[in-house]
Amino acid sequence: MTNTTPEATNRTSELEEEGEVAADYLEELLDIADLDGDIDIDVRHGRAAVEILAEDQGSLKHLVGREGEVLEALQDLTRLAVQAKTGERSRLMLDVAGFRAQRRAELTELAEKAVAQVKETGSELSLEPLNAFERKVVHDVVAAAGLSSDSRGVEPERYVVVQPAQ
Repeated sequence: MTNTTPEATNRTSELEEEGEVAADYLEELLDIADLDGDIDIDVRHGRAAVEILAEDQGSLKHLVGREGEVLEALQDLTRLAVQAKTGERSRLMLDVAGFRAQRRAELTELAEKAVAQVKETGSELSLEPLNAFERKVVHDVVAAAGLSSDSRGVEPERYVVVQPAQ
């Protein structure tokens, strides 16, 4: 028996609806751009998660752009479309052709190396500038390792500093 509260069930329904609205918007965009793609909808980490997939993932590279900047813009537009339809601010996460999943794995490895270095030296370590998604991944890995981190700087040069345990 699952112990789910009515509030949690309602929130999951809201996130599923958010994903459906996003999927409709993205399907229209794919049609306009004459791109083939399938849309996968899920709820992960308390957010709607939508991914555009294709048999030939390379055909979607224009939706990712160099270093994911097109993907970031597409995610922002999708969030705005969801907000316009639902009246609620969206925190939806969009992935295209597994770009974010691959980037998350790379960032996890980077963060783990930074954690090891900070533990070994006892000194804080500054990483290269990262976007908000990338910083969040690093902060999560650092916290799980028992260290602390914060973001410094101003966009687009905002970066993470990994610090020894307090």
